[in-house]
Amino acid sequence: MGSMSNESHPRPVPAGYRLVDVPVERKDDIDSVNTWAFPTSATREQRASLKWPLDFSRTRGLETEDGELVAFHASYEFADHPVPGARMPISGLTWVGVHPSHRRRGLLRAMIDDHFSRSLARGESVSALWAAEMEIYGRFGYGQAAQSVSLKIPRGAAMRPVAGSEDVRVRLEELSDEKHRLVMRELMASVDRPGWSRRETQALEDGMFQDPEMWREGFENMRIAVAERDGQVTGFARFRRKLDWNAEGPAGRVQVFHYVAKDPATTHALWSVLLDLDLMASVEIDQVPVDDPLLALLVNWPAAQPRLSENLWIRILDLPVALASRRYAAPVDVVLEVSDERFGSNAGRWRLVGGPESAEVTRTEDAPQLALDVRELGAVFLGGTSLAQLAGAGLVRELEPGTLFPASAAFGWPLSPTASFVW
Repeated sequence: MGSMSNESHPRPVPAGYRLVDVPVERKDDIDSVNTWAFPTSATREQRASLKWPLDFSRTRGLETEDGELVAFHASYEFADHPVPGARMPISGLTWVGVHPSHRRRGLLRAMIDDHFSRSLARGESVSALWAAEMEIYGRFGYGQAAQSVSLKIPRGAAMRPVAGSEDVRVRLEELSDEKHRLVMRELMASVDRPGWSRRETQALEDGMFQDPEMWREGFENMRIAVAERDGQVTGFARFRRKLDWNAEGPAGRVQVFHYVAKDPATTHALWSVLLDLDLMASVEIDQVPVDDPLLALLVNWPAAQPRLSENLWIRILDLPVALASRRYAAPVDVVLEVSDERFGSNAGRWRLVGGPESAEVTRTEDAPQLALDVRELGAVFLGGTSLAQLAGAGLVRELEPGTLFPASAAFGWPLSPTASFVW
């Protein structure tokens, strides 16, 4: 099965810098680096009023010899993260930033090396992230493992009927921590979609209720639509509106931040309300799964202007542990020849034997049947990217004819992977 003492070859920290823990007492230093890396119009006072989602026991940085913090990164512990057919601990890399005066000196690579080694030491065989720039993380072995869709749905868009939707009552309320935290937590946890990152800490949960005016861009404060049937909550949608006008009349916008529905009737009932709000012209939502039921319900889905975007990226840190932790949609017995410049212990030949109930990964000297880099292995890990697609692009090689399609079917999954929020 492998072990978490995974062999690796990190480069030395660049001369003149040192890796350090960054405790909560250095929030001002983090804020300074962060605003250089990610420009913002928010004032220092406004930023100081925000709650921080970081776990400072997992926050690290690089400082100069005189103690100036010039780069930092953090990670979240997703201890119960859904992958195809199972749940496993993963490390969520986040808040990666380098001061522009210190770019192109190897600081990012030093932080990635640090993140990898510390993740492995904690027993996390997979790292995941959201990429601010898609060109960066592939060179560290991350593969784009999930995609999502953004929609701009015209008000009043027709939906196909769903039996029982008339029995679902939808309440519209101002979002309240006290009133809605528990029900949102329970509904979010009920989703079993690969990649569906849950807010496993209170600090991350607080993000759903943090709604400063500086983030609203003219929109109202946050609202929530709560769906109920027979006294039981079956779904919710977090949203806000912005009033606007044009020569034709009302042209308001609704932003939906995410929604959860436990059944088709609830999906239909929630969206029937959201698409019929007075004075609005469109309803916008990002990070919708590419196979979301809403897309099947919309009669004229092209009118929603769907736009494909990247979602989670996955880096396999301990190959045998990671591949054995997920399940496979069909029986599979395949020998993989894997290349990995960063982790020699991942490179080489592996026999994967698995199916819907279990999986086992062992070293082998048998002839390889498929050849791929660890980046492509990360791309298919959540079941949303197919080995066949990557082979068509020349990124996976079929070494034994007839092995690609069965393996591609096994690595796939009925539900498309999508993260529930940007972290």
